[in-house]
Amino acid sequence: MSEPTGKYSITMPRDIAEAAKARGGPSGMSAYVAAAVARQIERDNLNELIQVAEAEHGPISDEEVQALRDQLHQARRQQSQGGANAA
Repeated sequence: MSEPTGKYSITMPRDIAEAAKARGGPSGMSAYVAAAVARQIERDNLNELIQVAEAEHGPISDEEVQALRDQLHQARRQQSQGGANAA
C-alpha cells in the first residue's frame, strides 16, 4: 500500500519547474519532485549522522576517504570478475 499523499503549493524558478516537468515522464512532475525531496532528506540525514560521528570520533581525513574508496573499487572489481567467472 502506498503512503497517503497531500497536495502542496511550492514556489520554484520556472526553468527548474520546466526541467522537472520534462523529466517527470509518465510518472509526472509530482513524482519527480517527491523523489528529489526524498533524496535530499536522505542526504540531510546522512550529513547529520556524519556530524555526530565526527563530533564523537573526529573528522576523517582525505587519505582515509580515498583508502576506503580504493577498497570499495577493489571489492567491486573482484565481485564483477567473480560473476564473470561463474558464467
